[in-house]
Amino acid sequence: MSNVIEFTKQMKKEYTILVPDMAPVHFKIIMPVFIQEGYHVELLDNQGSGVVNSGLKYVHNDTCYPALLVIGQMIDALNSGRYDVKKVALMITQTGGGCRASNYIHLLRKALVKAGYGYIPVISLNMSGLEKNSGFKLTLGMLRKAIAGMVYGDLIMHLANQCRPYEIDKGSTDALVDDLTKQCAATLNANKGYSIKQMKAICKDIVEKFASLPLAKITKPKVGIVGEIYVKYAPLGNNNLEKFLQTQDVEYMVPGLMGFALFKVDNRLEDIKLYGGNMAKKAACKLLFDYLEKMEGVMADAVKKYSSFVPIGRYAHTKELVKDIVGYGFKMGEGWLLTAEIMELCDQGYENVVCTQPFGCLPNHINGKGMIRKITNVMPNANIVAIDYDPSATKVNQENRIKLMLSIAKEKLNG
Repeated sequence: MSNVIEFTKQMKKEYTILVPDMAPVHFKIIMPVFIQEGYHVELLDNQGSGVVNSGLKYVHNDTCYPALLVIGQMIDALNSGRYDVKKVALMITQTGGGCRASNYIHLLRKALVKAGYGYIPVISLNMSGLEKNSGFKLTLGMLRKAIAGMVYGDLIMHLANQCRPYEIDKGSTDALVDDLTKQCAATLNANKGYSIKQMKAICKDIVEKFASLPLAKITKPKVGIVGEIYVKYAPLGNNNLEKFLQTQDVEYMVPGLMGFALFKVDNRLEDIKLYGGNMAKKAACKLLFDYLEKMEGVMADAVKKYSSFVPIGRYAHTKELVKDIVGYGFKMGEGWLLTAEIMELCDQGYENVVCTQPFGCLPNHINGKGMIRKITNVMPNANIVAIDYDPSATKVNQENRIKLMLSIAKEKLNG
């Protein structure tokens, strides 16, 4: 492409790299991994109508909603005057799969040219060799630290969601989340905290600190959140869904990022099994898959051994749940994992599920809303509502539909 601007070694020293914030806890822990390697990175926190309007202005309106938001957030930040636009670069992830997310980078470059920022370099964060820049390299050490950061983020999120609705000292859960997030980030920034031994000790400490919070022994409706990965996690993408649920006197749970990471690597192995492929690539994927499973085990064992919290779902069990429900060939976007996460949440007691569905994500609609009847056939207690997120959807309508689902949940709990 003629408008591909390389991020050079000289730029690494001088440029600030702007990164869209999908998962606030996780990304705050993982960003120091890049800082420790000498990159100047900053998470974007701009929200509001300016983001959506920038997306609508510079991205085709037939594009999926997450792309519109991510690109809109970046251009809105460039227009804000907060940055020297001659000294910034943008970073965006690419999975390399069939999901349109792999094309966000090309949509972003087109939007930058249209907005007058065609000289700004865009870095692809990927493990597929899709794009390379002389000034940016994802090393094995960075990958190990990023995986450790993902484990800590998943664990903190998993435990905080079980404590927040029952805390006796209001604000104590979020204060602990903030402290632990900073501690984990500082540990990784000090080039520590990513060996098995260190991770076991840190996970144990995280669990014990959450277990020591004073909690009320009461029962509340349990709600699960699933959906397209960006809209599921990002407050910008789901109209602050978690904040809304906190006002509704319920406990909510969101599956972690580890399941999605395992799913993506597992898909590569399935492809090689079905269609053949490079044996060296297969060996590398298997090595990464086994490593991720081991990291998942460190996190799950800490919860199981040191607390009475709801266990962390293991990927192998999650995959098994959908064996007779949907084929493993459904792997675009969240694919069969979306169906599996709904069933996993129901299996763990979170039978009231909000399925976040962005405009333009067909795989999400098929494996989310399209599977509701099949799921309820085998799990009749499942109470699932699919909520559409797009520029024209009103927050009031979304929240009213969730309230209707919650009224059924509360009736069942009290009935």
